[in-house]
Amino acid sequence: MKHIKTIFFLFSILFALKGNAQQLETLIDEALANNPEIQKFDLQYKRVSEKVNEVNTIPNTEFGVGYFISEPETRTGAQRFKVSAKQMLPWFGTITSRENYVSALADAKYEDIVIAKRKLMASVSQSYYKLYANKAKQEVLSENIKLLETYETLALTSVEVGKASAVDVLRLQMRQNELQQLKDILQQQFLAEQTMLNNLLNRENDIEVNVVEDLLIPKEDFETTTENLALHPELLKYDKLFTSIEQSELLNQKESSPMIGFGLDYINVAERPNMNFSDNGKDIIMPMVSVSIPIFNKKYKSISKQNELEQQEILSQKQEILNTLETLLDKAVNERISARISHKTAIKNIKQVKDAEQILIKSYETGTIDFNDVLDIQELQLKFQMSQIESIKNYYVQSTIINYLTN
Repeated sequence: MKHIKTIFFLFSILFALKGNAQQLETLIDEALANNPEIQKFDLQYKRVSEKVNEVNTIPNTEFGVGYFISEPETRTGAQRFKVSAKQMLPWFGTITSRENYVSALADAKYEDIVIAKRKLMASVSQSYYKLYANKAKQEVLSENIKLLETYETLALTSVEVGKASAVDVLRLQMRQNELQQLKDILQQQFLAEQTMLNNLLNRENDIEVNVVEDLLIPKEDFETTTENLALHPELLKYDKLFTSIEQSELLNQKESSPMIGFGLDYINVAERPNMNFSDNGKDIIMPMVSVSIPIFNKKYKSISKQNELEQQEILSQKQEILNTLETLLDKAVNERISARISHKTAIKNIKQVKDAEQILIKSYETGTIDFNDVLDIQELQLKFQMSQIESIKNYYVQSTIINYLTN
């Protein structure tokens, strides 16, 4: 688990969180400490673990008291009342088998905590990267709005000298309005995503989350090893469930064995009147040993059959989960590669758009600027800038999935 946190931490510091931006590691630590789902699984684990003390017991001791309404006469006197005590003991090793079974269940339940923590870390990281992308897109829109304002100024100047029409100015203004609308919508989406992240951290919804300003795709991807997939907690959980069924069967075999009981009866005897002999009124003490044998053991045979079927079910479920995880891993790896390709293409296109923009500026100096071309170039620039941001976000979102599956 520390290894996973280290990787996420490296992501957060490799790319220099600027200003007062919160490090991703800090958010993850806060989420792990406060998230109610983690607390829920932790309490479930503690509750199951406590059952070890519950099963570490023997059957109740039986006590009995009887009074002879019609006192039976014996040679040594009349029997007046009877007191008895009896303790049944399970077969040797039965209590240990119960403890082992409950401990195995607790081990399986612990994997729920590990799985929940992994998922929480991935969710916090993905939400953080979505906030980064949202903020970056807002910045790009602001830059493009300023660029259009510059072009609007040029258009107004051109109108004055008769080299452009008022329609060109209006089109530039409408485009600015459109971009401002997109920015306002992104701001609302940012607040919604921020609420989601704050909920993962179990804190007030309106707490501001400051994200990194600049995020770059590294030159090389970190190594992805599919071998570690076999050690994923979602699979280990089924291994531990399988072990718990083995322990359940061992317990079933023990409980199908006889139980041994030890007891003691005490009978109070009254003295016979007007008689004098050595055992007159002597009380009766009778130790007892009993055996409880499950002669009709159809119940235990049925439990054994159920355990066998449940083990087969667990193996099938594990294979199903393994297939799902392998599919998710392959998809994440390929989509991360696609994100890198998209990022490289966006960088090339942005450079070419900038070159086209410079050509337009020079055209204005010669008095031949076409504001339809201006809008087309601006629209392409915005498209490629948004694509670049989206590819960076996708790269890190897929990286969190890969981390969840392989580390």
